[in-house]
Amino acid sequence: MTIALWCVLAGGLMPLIWTATAKFTGDRKLTPRDNKNPRAFLAGATGRQARANNAQLNAFEAFPLFAAAVLTAEWLDATQSIVDGLALTWVGLRLAYGFIYLADWGPLRSLVWFAALLCPVALFIVAA
Repeated sequence: MTIALWCVLAGGLMPLIWTATAKFTGDRKLTPRDNKNPRAFLAGATGRQARANNAQLNAFEAFPLFAAAVLTAEWLDATQSIVDGLALTWVGLRLAYGFIYLADWGPLRSLVWFAALLCPVALFIVAA
């Protein structure tokens, strides 16, 4: 299996980092009672916990384009080292995005979000 395909797995699991942060850090921690309706618990989150939940949601939103781009590039036999490099860059940028979101650095977060978006676009381009 290629590095890029391992990155797809990492990207698919990445939201779990942010949901765990939202549920189990901060002043309000998810309890077994709250786990009966975790979406309501997260809807009431504030501050860093709310930002962690937003990072989770954004990770879910960013994943399909990335996965499709990697699979397309692999299927069309794009240069593997480029595909691997772009996939690793995407994972690194998306992790940075989450930590920047938690830190509440809005302008930098937007810049990193855009840089990460360019990775799947580039994957489609190198597959063309």
